[in-house]
Amino acid sequence: MSLYLRDATYIDWQTLDFKKSHLRVEPGVNGKIYFTDAVPLKTRADQIVECEGKFVTKSFANAHHHIYSTLARGMPPPKTQPENFYEILKYIWWDLDKNLDLDMIEASALYAAMQSLKSGVTFVIDHHSSPFAIEGSLETIAGAFEFVGLSHLLCYEISDRNGMQKGLEGFSQTEQYLKSQQGLVGLHASFTVSDHTMRRAAGLVEKYKSGVHIHVAEDEYDQEHCRINYKKRVVERLNEFGFLDSHKSLLVHCLHLNESERELVQQSQAWVVENMESNLNNCVGVFNDEGLGSQILLGTDGMHSDMIRSAQYAYFGGREKYPTYPNETYRRFRGIHQYLNDNNIKGDAENNLVVLDYDSPTILSKDNLVGHFFYGMNSRHVEHVISKGELVVRDRQLVNMKEDDILQFAREMGKKLWQKMNE
Repeated sequence: MSLYLRDATYIDWQTLDFKKSHLRVEPGVNGKIYFTDAVPLKTRADQIVECEGKFVTKSFANAHHHIYSTLARGMPPPKTQPENFYEILKYIWWDLDKNLDLDMIEASALYAAMQSLKSGVTFVIDHHSSPFAIEGSLETIAGAFEFVGLSHLLCYEISDRNGMQKGLEGFSQTEQYLKSQQGLVGLHASFTVSDHTMRRAAGLVEKYKSGVHIHVAEDEYDQEHCRINYKKRVVERLNEFGFLDSHKSLLVHCLHLNESERELVQQSQAWVVENMESNLNNCVGVFNDEGLGSQILLGTDGMHSDMIRSAQYAYFGGREKYPTYPNETYRRFRGIHQYLNDNNIKGDAENNLVVLDYDSPTILSKDNLVGHFFYGMNSRHVEHVISKGELVVRDRQLVNMKEDDILQFAREMGKKLWQKMNE
């Protein structure tokens, strides 16, 4: 049964054109939307959303998330205080991921899905790590996401940092998942991945017509390690294994690249994912788009699940050193739809929508929408969210699950995780 949005002001996400109309939203993974002159009288009341004075547009998507970090919020400080980026990974994130179990992963996924949907995000590309709970981890995340109505493109972060056996388990989980689900081949970063692992990952990319999802030169340490151990730079190494040839490949961060690497990226099929807020938090640098081409997307890098906030950080965070025009940052915010469509990835059809109750003191129009987006809008304006034609957030509340149940589960698992980390 179709869902109707009555008296909506629809904003085309590509042209930014405004149209006042009723909307019929077709259900299903490939569902469409239709403008209609009237809402049928026999339509059930719960299949009608009143949108007078509201703005309806395509929902949002996140090109790089780490749901495994969900339970880190407010946790005790590490036993050893990190002094650089490598030590931030070693003493915080690699300690956290080693203590995750499937229950904690499920709680993390449910909470991240809830926060994503309530922020207007209906599609998440996630990069997961849990080296002592690898088997079934991607299926657990997928199940939690789908239960509340969030579409996804997942991968497991394969790495050699925990030994050969854990690397093999990462490959096993990846291949098992790719046999039945859309996904990517995840690698942590060049400095924790051997040539043998790179070669095997490239084989999976080719076998399943997929792409790699990898952190690239987030810190200068990545380049230093590559130069010392492989006598080349990170992007050159990735290129030699063919990862830049896939239109599905996601190169995350790309901060510390030289001119020749930027040219390689620009000439490649791969996409770059900018994560300004995370970069600022880790003090690793500010994203510079010079020479990278137009295939740039935005992510949250596990900091949170709010893509409006992420886009605003991408714009304001780089204004002093590498200024970007607001229209260009907005294009990157929306670029993920092209990535998903061009690669025939399901879950981001026309029937994924957000209804904004945007209480602006000034007029909103096609000509100034981007200005309103960066200087006025935030996630509190998200009132209803539609995923694959189904209402998943209504009146700012999750539809398919009680939010209090998710919060209670997450808090229990967070406490359990922190206790394990302190043992």
